Amino acid sequence: MASDMHGDITSTLGARIAAGEVPPGSVLTLAQLERDHDASRTVVREAVRVLESIGMVRSRRRVGITVQSREDWEANSPQVIEWNLQGPFRQQQLEALMELRVAVEPTAAMLAAGRATPAQRAELRRLADRLRELSDRGLGASDDFLQADVEFHSLLLCASRNPQLRALCDPVREVLTGRSRLGMTPATPAAGTVAEHSAVADAIARGDADEAEHHSREHMRSVRSEIRADGSLG
Repeated sequence: MASDMHGDITSTLGARIAAGEVPPGSVLTLAQLERDHDASRTVVREAVRVLESIGMVRSRRRVGITVQSREDWEANSPQVIEWNLQGPFRQQQLEALMELRVAVEPTAAMLAAGRATPAQRAELRRLADRLRELSDRGLGASDDFLQADVEFHSLLLCASRNPQLRALCDPVREVLTGRSRLGMTPATPAAGTVAEHSAVADAIARGDADEAEHHSREHMRSVRSEIRADGSLG
């Protein structure tokens, strides 16, 4: 029960900070948080500890709990990404992650062309075929499409065999899942995006690093354009 309570307080306070409702420089106290959330000192301390571990607050004796500037937050934390996607900074979060993906996924595809195992190459092609099948059926906004898409991009990063790239699996998963939760994934994917999945998978299967990088970059640019268009409409 205590664990559930500290999780609730962490999520509530983290979301409020991410939304700017509790701006940087604000100073909170344990006693204030206990009253606000009707929770024990132990539960509140644990929640603060979690927020401190991802840079959102800093706790100091005789000062209190100070909300930190966004530049100090752990930008790739799935929790930070989720809270940003829930609030007014949604578009900035989506664009920032897409800029990261444009920078790194083509490199991961290039490396995967030379490093992926036979099983990984086969699985990438299977997932690309699955995405095409679901797209042809108008199920681009379905949970099945989301699952296959997350698995494809996670496997691409893992197949690079670069631990820094592999560490980006959680942020990529969070942004793909977040777009789906927000209803930003179309039933019929934008022209060319599903085909690029297949082109990337085929190039990796052939061991063609240049083609894998090229098609991954084209795919990332297409998705980035979609996200920018969504922002201009909203």
